[in-house]
Amino acid sequence: MRAIHVLAAGLLAVTAGGLQAQTQGFSDNAVNLGVLTDMSGVYSDFSGRGSLTAVQMAVEDFGGKVNGVPVKVVYADHQNKADVGASIAREWYDVGKVDAIFDTSNSAVTLAVMGVTQEKNRVVMIGGSSTTRITGDSCTPNSVQYVYDGNSLPNVTAKALIGQGGDSWYFVTVDFAFGHGLEKSTTEVVKAAGGKVLGSVRHPLNAPDFASFMVQARNSGAKVIALANGGTDMVNAIKSANEFGLTKGNQRVASLLTFITDVHSMGLAQAKDIMLTEAFYWDLNDESRTWSKRFFERTKKMPSMVQAGMYSATMHYLKALAATGTDAAPAAMTHMKATPINDFFVKNGKIRPDGLHVHDMYLMQVKQPSESKYAWDYYKVKAVVPADKAFSPPNPACKLVPK
Repeated sequence: MRAIHVLAAGLLAVTAGGLQAQTQGFSDNAVNLGVLTDMSGVYSDFSGRGSLTAVQMAVEDFGGKVNGVPVKVVYADHQNKADVGASIAREWYDVGKVDAIFDTSNSAVTLAVMGVTQEKNRVVMIGGSSTTRITGDSCTPNSVQYVYDGNSLPNVTAKALIGQGGDSWYFVTVDFAFGHGLEKSTTEVVKAAGGKVLGSVRHPLNAPDFASFMVQARNSGAKVIALANGGTDMVNAIKSANEFGLTKGNQRVASLLTFITDVHSMGLAQAKDIMLTEAFYWDLNDESRTWSKRFFERTKKMPSMVQAGMYSATMHYLKALAATGTDAAPAAMTHMKATPINDFFVKNGKIRPDGLHVHDMYLMQVKQPSESKYAWDYYKVKAVVPADKAFSPPNPACKLVPK
């Protein structure tokens, strides 16, 4: 089975062995973390090996052990397939004795892994997945949506564009849970603000050509062409929009999920002026720069918000284990939800009962090439959006939400 081969190849002991833990609260005398992500596909640039590196850095910075118990990290590629992700998660929990899974970047994979995680009573710390179902009808007591969700993205970007006169919208949406959810939540924001949606077109994941989709978007006459996709799909859609002149007329292209790695891939000449939502920017302050430069030394790229978030999530989880003296999921989750998060990634972050990590978000604008003064100097901070404005109230469909 492919997942087993990946697991065997990906086993990385972060600490030197030999220390036999005496702490009774830790099963198997080890804390086992799994990074389950897109290692080779459309989302690999903003998650992938960068997420693995971030988790490894956190384990090393924590000292490689929790209360004398060694920490180990395994990783695998879910190939953006929900059945593959669920199979790997089950194998890790049953055979590898993994205590917590990190990232899962892909909403369909995430929902599948959440189900297995709840069944096995472990923990999943979710990185690059936006679907609001994670903290809605599919919420579990074992999962944390750590970086952003499908409400925070339009709550920041869509409201800003409507305020600038972009009151008619057309969506170019990737045809699976992530895209559907992002289009739905953005539509709600647009309509609530007095705007209207003129239509949408859906494309397959990892679409080879966006020409026909952009022609339909252009012909809609909408003032805002909203890209409800991500990774290389978003990059290729922006390139196609430029080729068809959508950025030169009265229409404006908005990406609802953009990462700094996407901007780097496109270059400022194509990405300039895009308005976007970010949870983290490497050049925000001295603290973010210090950590990001360490990350850059290993990867030769500045971190995306998902990668920075996975470092923060790992540290928060390990601190919970150290404080509770056990790797039992209920104890870890209770402690994480009760403890504010303050680090280079967020200040005064809080995990709600529904599992959503709420924190300040940033409205960014991509710089013009002439404005960039050094490598990876890509963003202008247009606004800091407080957590209570960026994230929507808890969804009553989640059974964990207090009635």
